[in-house]
Amino acid sequence: MDQRPTPPPREYTDGSTAIVRGALDAGCDFFAGYPITPASPILMMMMREMPRVGGIAVQGEDEIASIGMCLGAVLAGARAMTATSGPGLSLYSENLGLAIMGEVPLVVVDVQRLGPATGGATTVGQGDVQFVRWGTSGGYPIIALAPSSVPECYHLTMKAFDLAERFRCPVFLLTDKELNMTMATVAVEDYRPAEVRPRPAPAEPGLPYRYAPADEVPPLRPYGAGETVRFTGSTHDERAFITKHPPTVDALNRHLAAKIEDHRDEIELAAADPHPAADTLIVSYGVTAGAVREAVRRSRAAGKPVSSLVLHSLWPVPEHALRAAAAGARRVLVPELNLGQYRLEVERTLPQVEVAGLNRIDGEMITPEQILEAVR
Repeated sequence: MDQRPTPPPREYTDGSTAIVRGALDAGCDFFAGYPITPASPILMMMMREMPRVGGIAVQGEDEIASIGMCLGAVLAGARAMTATSGPGLSLYSENLGLAIMGEVPLVVVDVQRLGPATGGATTVGQGDVQFVRWGTSGGYPIIALAPSSVPECYHLTMKAFDLAERFRCPVFLLTDKELNMTMATVAVEDYRPAEVRPRPAPAEPGLPYRYAPADEVPPLRPYGAGETVRFTGSTHDERAFITKHPPTVDALNRHLAAKIEDHRDEIELAAADPHPAADTLIVSYGVTAGAVREAVRRSRAAGKPVSSLVLHSLWPVPEHALRAAAAGARRVLVPELNLGQYRLEVERTLPQVEVAGLNRIDGEMITPEQILEAVR
């Protein structure tokens, strides 16, 4: 009789499926989007799955309408998500600013492809890293997470919903064409649901946009549930009355920044793989982290140890994790499928260390061999 233990069940799946599963397990009950490669599979799966859980999924007439429907759904009590790629994110810009000003919790999936403009609709890229941070007016902070594997697509989708509720702001899930559309074998036990906090209910009628103290987040008021709650994209007081009173405007805008910047420790997510004998640190995120893990394994097997840090949160920049991982390093390598967008943040955070980039923008992946050559 065979006494070997039964291996855990596995399934053949992709990142898009994992994101949809994570959204449903997080309690998402509204989705709106417009077809765009390579985010269309998320739209199609949400339209199939939402009716099964009592939710609503809508294919909007365009991206502007889709994100607008999501904002309205959230204000009516829903937990919402939308998904697009770089060109669609351009059209989201105005309503993303509205979500920041109106403090609307919303999850935005950006499945990156090679740009600019139509670019390479079916080719991989990581060119939206700075775009998600600075793509709307005002320059106020957002939160962006970046999975590097199919299971992380699931877990970070749930985390995105949790952070959106915590900070009343749009949270981006920054993924890419290859991670979302390439099939992989995944252990079913890797899909362990995480806790997503419930939307806090206001204890009593009051100030729907309270911003004192600056770093606190008031509960989202239930629009249309009896209490009159205003909503505006203009500078406003704590009851959403439009104002140009300088101290009030200053307090509002400082709140929009402080509620995120003052709580970086709650948002920072990274996985460090240090080696005590290494003088080189490789910092990666997203799909490129897979090649980094293989390069690190090969380098160590050859007796040339390196350390690595995979960033799962990109904005706010996880400065603590970067500084801790770089302690003792002589050199930092940042491989990216762009011209070095996140390397700029690493250089700013680690001015005492030599920071080099490894960049590819031809629509192909960075390979472990290229990383090993750059390390040498």
